[in-house]
Amino acid sequence: MSVARPVVVAVQFLTRLPTWVEDVTEEDLGRSIPFFPLAGALLGAALAGMGAAVAGRVSPPLGAVLLVAAHAFLTGGLHLDGLADVFDGLSGGAGNRARTLEIMKDSRIGAHGATALVLALLLKAAALATLLGRRDLFALLAFPAVARFAVVPLVVWFPYARPEGLGKPFHGGGRGWHVPVAAVFAAAAVAGMGAHAVVPAVAGLLAAGAAAAAMQRRLGGLTGDVYGACIELAEVGFLVAAAAG
Repeated sequence: MSVARPVVVAVQFLTRLPTWVEDVTEEDLGRSIPFFPLAGALLGAALAGMGAAVAGRVSPPLGAVLLVAAHAFLTGGLHLDGLADVFDGLSGGAGNRARTLEIMKDSRIGAHGATALVLALLLKAAALATLLGRRDLFALLAFPAVARFAVVPLVVWFPYARPEGLGKPFHGGGRGWHVPVAAVFAAAAVAGMGAHAVVPAVAGLLAAGAAAAAMQRRLGGLTGDVYGACIELAEVGFLVAAAAG
């Protein structure tokens, strides 16, 4: 198997960036886990490049909205969908595990899911407007990488709540050594921020970890939707802390 294949599979699964891998297997998905932050860094590089292009040419709020739209396009809205499903499940499940899982599997979006999406996107746009005003392109590079690292220990260490599902092959292929390898890639992505990366990175990781712990208590494990929601919450936590710093 090509050494590059797991990297490309990670990019292919987590982004819409052009890739060339065909016939992806469950084993491929498992082997891609340590490269999640690298896929995030590539996404961040695209956003940082766009940020550099719009900075000084449009107002920071407009530039921020363009970046949020570009981010959603480049990820295919995959994690936003998970965020909406999780909040719909929590609201409609009323503490019942089976009902919560059933609602999360429904492709339709409810009021609570829509509210969560709007709030997440508004928080991202507001934080990105501040970062664009400062020309803080390193933060734009770093936040997708940190958020995708945040999900790696969740995939590896937390049980899976369903007998099957989109996230099941990742959990099944997760290995303990994936976490430190992914941490190296995440650390490289935030290196440009220096010490300023510490608080935002911790905020992002805590947001994802707290959400995962809450869902673990509710469901007895995590799902693919929860993975996506944790990535979104980690991005929000990182961006808000970076903008406030």
